[in-house]
Amino acid sequence: MDWTERYRPQRVGDLVGNGVAVRQMVEWARSWQPGDRPLLLYGKPGTGKTSAAYALAREMDWETVELNASDQRTRAAIERVAGQSAVTGSLFGTGRRLILLDEADSLHGTADRGGAKAMVDLIRTARQPVILIANDLYGIAGEIRSRTEPVQFRALQARSIVPRLRLICHEEGVACDDETLRVVAESANGDMRAAVTMLQAAAIGESAIDQGSVRTSQKDERSSIFELVGAVLRGRPDEELMALAWEVDDKPDAIVQWLEGSLGQLSPPARCEAYPALAAADLALARTYRRQHYTLWRYATALAVLGTARAANGAGVRSRLSPPARWGRMAQARRRKATRTSLMRKLGAWMGVSRAELREYYLEAARSLVADDPEPLARALDLDADELALLTGDRERSAEIATRLGKERRELERAEKPKKRRAKEREAPAPRPEGEARSQSTLF
Repeated sequence: MDWTERYRPQRVGDLVGNGVAVRQMVEWARSWQPGDRPLLLYGKPGTGKTSAAYALAREMDWETVELNASDQRTRAAIERVAGQSAVTGSLFGTGRRLILLDEADSLHGTADRGGAKAMVDLIRTARQPVILIANDLYGIAGEIRSRTEPVQFRALQARSIVPRLRLICHEEGVACDDETLRVVAESANGDMRAAVTMLQAAAIGESAIDQGSVRTSQKDERSSIFELVGAVLRGRPDEELMALAWEVDDKPDAIVQWLEGSLGQLSPPARCEAYPALAAADLALARTYRRQHYTLWRYATALAVLGTARAANGAGVRSRLSPPARWGRMAQARRRKATRTSLMRKLGAWMGVSRAELREYYLEAARSLVADDPEPLARALDLDADELALLTGDRERSAEIATRLGKERRELERAEKPKKRRAKEREAPAPRPEGEARSQSTLF
């Protein structure tokens, strides 16, 4: 059996690290009432997010309904699997059912069409606790993120991983000294799952493991794009540069973009010399995608890497390497498009017209109506700062209004909690006298 599953934490007390996040989860679960915000657990892979959610469910004696990235997560699928579970009680009478959406930051694309909107509707109507899990907080749709309570899981420290590895070795009857366990923990880079996997790989067929056997099972230490770009600018030998280029995970088009972004480190004459090499590499990439001749990739990589290295002539790295500027512009464009789509959907539903009609006939009228006092519309449609700024053209004023409305919403939620708790206590059935037979109606 896979050790990561065999030794998965069963209770909250078994979790390693992230004490603040775990306490936040426990407090949320103990005080949860219908209408409370879902939790959004986010952080690097292997930090215990999914294990923490399942351990919490066991601790609270909740059933769990999970929808992960291996499932189809269209609107219909979410409503079929999670929607009904979120508004009904537990089948076995425990009173609570945890709705768990893993890898929520991958909720996009054709396969998940309508899924984000379905998740927003589920959050609004859920009468059961909901937890979302993601690696990237900002990979979550803004409409979902604004309706959740974020809980960050940080990478685990090696000294926190070592005791768990020692326990696993004891349970499996494998001898291993503390120095070897420390090497495994540090090689995992804060990923408990990777550490356990490396330990199991080293222990296969062995009764004792040492640092030599551990090194053969360590994670694939591939070169990073930063190492490649740095080596290009420092003028390493051609053979070394090409070996690094084959080792990085990035595709040739990404390598070309990183090298283009690094040209600010060079003098103007050197830049002039480097650009023709990058242009030739870009042309080879275009022919690769147009003709599906992927053997041209190696030529594109060689043109970009060796041409830039020759132009740099060992100039070296003078400042911090950053991602290509075009990536930032593309991300901003995607965010603006998402904001525009969300705003048009909300305005169209509010005015009872299609998005096309709204865009062609009514958008300017809507802007004129809210120019003097946009706050009532922002409150009615639950607009965030970006959506309101797109409508009014005043980003600073929109941010102030969104901040004020967010504060009002949180205060209202805090004020409503005691009322919900008292209402639930009044609705709770009277305790059944001891020995009284259970009626047929209580069995279902």
